Amino acid sequence: MRYVGMHSLMQRNNTLSVLLLLGFPAIILGAVYLFMVFAGDTSGFVKVLPWVIGIVAIWFTIAYFSNTSMIKHAVQAEPLLRRDNPRVYNIVENLTMACGMPMPKINIVEDPQLNAFASGINDNTYTVTLTTGIIDRLDDDELAGVVGHELTHIRNNDTRLLITSIVFVGIISTAMTLIVRGMWHAALSGGGRSSKGGKEKAGGILIMLVIALVCAAIAYLFVLLTRFAISRKREYMADAGGAELCGNPMALASALRKISGDPGLANVNRDDIAQMYICHPQALNGKKKNFLSSLFSTHPSIETRIQLLEQY
Repeated sequence: MRYVGMHSLMQRNNTLSVLLLLGFPAIILGAVYLFMVFAGDTSGFVKVLPWVIGIVAIWFTIAYFSNTSMIKHAVQAEPLLRRDNPRVYNIVENLTMACGMPMPKINIVEDPQLNAFASGINDNTYTVTLTTGIIDRLDDDELAGVVGHELTHIRNNDTRLLITSIVFVGIISTAMTLIVRGMWHAALSGGGRSSKGGKEKAGGILIMLVIALVCAAIAYLFVLLTRFAISRKREYMADAGGAELCGNPMALASALRKISGDPGLANVNRDDIAQMYICHPQALNGKKKNFLSSLFSTHPSIETRIQLLEQY
């Protein structure tokens, strides 16, 4: 089976994703500069710039390299070896040999429902995670389509890009939380001051924190939209790549239909992890997406994905 233009689409998608990811640091620095403009001290931007870059770099490095253990702990996954389930191991191994990629780790989650996802940032951490439900309730062809989808995510560096975007979203989200707490404390301390000067000082601090919150909220909105755009585009690519790798688009379409009817891993309650799933559980609510909801969706509609697969 041959997909005309697949290589060109992959190159264009990778270039777009790199540009989007370069935009994350720019958004953070832009929010800081905007705050300095509102504060009336643009010259101070140069002074705080090294601190912002340093804190973000350290934070990003720690979060980036600890993601594997964090994800494994969140979904309560356990490693799967050949002796544990030769059928699953052989399906993954055969597909990796077919596309010439290293064998990733395989994790399994005790969940009777159906879902799967890929994670990792390099050959040592790349992992395909499957629920017991998806293993038990899909036939070999359907399971191969799902595994092919996840392997395509790894081959296209989707997991690395997605984890990068998740870390940046986490940085801004935490900054917003700290600002809100600062506003709360400033309001409380201001209300308890008896002197006029004390109240004015507390009021000034509160105004600055409000400005900081607005800047952070704007940055958070742009980062979220960027992250969602990356996820949606790459789901289409992974579907096409998975169908090509397993050689049976109809099998992957059938698997998606079954998964959408009973998606698992919903109890994880971590949207940053849920966006890695082959089907996002919370997105499958049966409602037709409008333009606004589509902007904030990490996955394209399951119906559209199935229709595209059935056209091949």
